[in-house]
Amino acid sequence: MRDISFTDVKGDYGWLGNMSPHIVKYNDEWYRTAEALFQCMRYEGFPSAQSEIKAAKSPMTAKMVAKKHRALIAEREKDANWEANDLARMRECLLLKLKAHPDLKRRLLTTKDARIIEDCTKRPRGSGLFWGMARIEKTLPDGTATTEWHGRNELGKLWMAIREELNQQAS
Repeated sequence: MRDISFTDVKGDYGWLGNMSPHIVKYNDEWYRTAEALFQCMRYEGFPSAQSEIKAAKSPMTAKMVAKKHRALIAEREKDANWEANDLARMRECLLLKLKAHPDLKRRLLTTKDARIIEDCTKRPRGSGLFWGMARIEKTLPDGTATTEWHGRNELGKLWMAIREELNQQAS
C-alpha cells in the first residue's frame, strides 16, 4: 500500500488539510475554511468566540483565536465523549467540504487504496500526533536507516473512511 501525505496546502494533496482555501457551508452560513468551521463547532454556545473565529482572515488565525478562548471549553474537553464528538465534528466538516467542492470528491477517489496521512513531522506532539503522524527515522541493528510513521492519524482515517463510503455508494 502506498502512502499519500500532506502538510502544506500548496502541495499536491494539500486540499486534504483543514487549512486549504476551500469554503464550506454550515447552517446556511459560509466559512472561509474547514478549520474555521471546525473551531466554531467546538465553541457551540459561545457566540462571541464563534464570531471572532469566523471573522479570522486565515485558517491559522482562526485556530489561534480558538486557542485564545480555550478556557471556555476546558470543562467540555474533560468529558469522556469529547474525543468522539471532535471526530464527529471533523467528519462533518470534511463532508461539507466535499459537498461544496465536488471536484475534491473526485480527487479523493483517485487516491484509490492509499493510506492518507497528515504529516505532522514538524510538530510531533499533542494534537499533531492525534490528527496526523510524524515520520521518525530509526537505525536498525544492522545499521540500515529506516523511516516509520508514529501517531494516530485521525484526520487521515476520516478521509479514508469517507473514501470507502463513496466507493461503496458508487458500486
